[in-house]
Amino acid sequence: MDFTKHPLKIFFSYYKPHVGLFIADMICAFFMAAIDVAFPMFSRYALSTLIPNHELRTFLILVAVLFAGFCLHKACNWFVAYWGHVFGNRVEQDMRRDVFDHLEKLPFSFYDTNRTGKIMARATTDLFEITELAHHGPEDFSIAILNLLGAFAMLLTIRWELALIVIVTLPVMIFIVITSRRNLSRASAKVKETTAEVNASLESSISGIRVTKGFANEDFERARFDISNKQYSAAKQSRFRYMAAFFSNIEFCNNLLSLLTLAVGGYFIMKGKMTLPDLVAANLFVASFVGPVKRINGFVEQFATGMAGFNRFIEIMRTEPEPADDPDAVEILSARGNISFKNVDFSYLPDFPVLNNVNLEIHSGEKFALVGASGGGKSTICNLIPRFYEINGGSISLDGIDIRHIKKHSLRNQIGIVQQDVFLFAGTVRENIAYGKPGATDAEIEAAARRAEIHDDIMQMPNGYDSVVGERGIKLSGGQKQRVSIARCFLKNPPILILDEATSALDTATEIKIQHSFDELAKGRTTLVIAHRLSTVKNADKIAVVNDHGIAELGTHDELMAKHGEYYKLQIAQVSAQ
Repeated sequence: MDFTKHPLKIFFSYYKPHVGLFIADMICAFFMAAIDVAFPMFSRYALSTLIPNHELRTFLILVAVLFAGFCLHKACNWFVAYWGHVFGNRVEQDMRRDVFDHLEKLPFSFYDTNRTGKIMARATTDLFEITELAHHGPEDFSIAILNLLGAFAMLLTIRWELALIVIVTLPVMIFIVITSRRNLSRASAKVKETTAEVNASLESSISGIRVTKGFANEDFERARFDISNKQYSAAKQSRFRYMAAFFSNIEFCNNLLSLLTLAVGGYFIMKGKMTLPDLVAANLFVASFVGPVKRINGFVEQFATGMAGFNRFIEIMRTEPEPADDPDAVEILSARGNISFKNVDFSYLPDFPVLNNVNLEIHSGEKFALVGASGGGKSTICNLIPRFYEINGGSISLDGIDIRHIKKHSLRNQIGIVQQDVFLFAGTVRENIAYGKPGATDAEIEAAARRAEIHDDIMQMPNGYDSVVGERGIKLSGGQKQRVSIARCFLKNPPILILDEATSALDTATEIKIQHSFDELAKGRTTLVIAHRLSTVKNADKIAVVNDHGIAELGTHDELMAKHGEYYKLQIAQVSAQ
């Protein structure tokens, strides 16, 4: 879908898959409007002709016709109330599907700069009112216009002067609607913005509840949330103020229209230019103006709130996704694992380079370690291999193929990543291990767990592999979470492995136990290890020392120690600190 088009064109493009249901909904709305307009005319005919002339048979037929019409009105009303909402819900569902699909395509840089709560608001609360707008918007607007035109035409047949009153009054009411719409739109947009702030604040506080309690900072968090909460409340209060002015002005116009009709109609009756049935019918028609105007009021409010959310939906849909695969990109089914960096430059922000002219050769099956001070670019080097970020200059190749010419999905299937901060989904142990290979059999999951040395721990849990790990794996120890992530990699079985400070947060005993799992996992794979504890990378085939200027040193442990350079200083510093 082309999201560069006008927002309304984009909005109505979501009607296309459900156009049959929409047309049926609009037909029912048309019948409802026609019946609403017909009732005052039938009432006038009955009062002026049938009842005075005692035409009972015709009168009863008319009553029966009106009864049948009201039954049809009821059926149409039910269809609109149920299937109309179903239609709106399907439109919202399609939009939510598209925004989630787009979120999956956005680069890491987007998530680096946007809070989770705000992103969630785009896919949930921002689309909430769209169900009502998609359904009630066209329906209410169409019914209102049909009722207004029908009632106006009927008034002309009674007294043109009464129709003139409507012509004069309606523009005033429409002017109020238009001016109020602008205010409501701005207020609704502000409510959407502050709703996202509240969601973000709430998500942050809930995610960090253990840190909050650990520092006894509950009062601080309450005060911080109270700021967002009050901003949200103030935005809604502002919106209510515009709503109050909007509805009170419209209601006043409705009452004024009824009063003018009574005054002018009464005058014509006294002058003998109009009958009482005509006045009754005229009042019914004028009363029928109130419904359409209220529908327009509702439409304006729905449009303001719905489009505020929809514009935020479009904003995120217009965010540039990850670069698409090159048209000539190839699929790799099984990489050998030869990785080459040639003159690679990279920066997260313009004018703030992180890597300059980096050159590396990592051979298949090699254990390659990256060490150095925090912030030097070690994780960045590893994140560039699966193209989580795009390089600014130079090239990175896998088995002699520039990774920009490899399909991203295929490239990332060749790489397994184990990080220090292990993320586990709030499901079962089985589901989290199986994430490495969706659809894996129980036997495959258990084999992976045994190789990661976590099987025995799992069997001691209350429900074994079906034990729930809790939010982000909170029910498991740090070592257990790490081994579940290792089992996940065993199941994926990638030819390239990245271990990003995977044991730095663990105690020495747990680290030694998990190191056995890592050694098993690394067999026969190209392995990149990021480590702060230099003792864990002494046996690496090559060690690269990374600093602010790029690759400062490269060699084996013994070679680097013999140079008495940066690696030597790091080693001595760590030994002295023990």
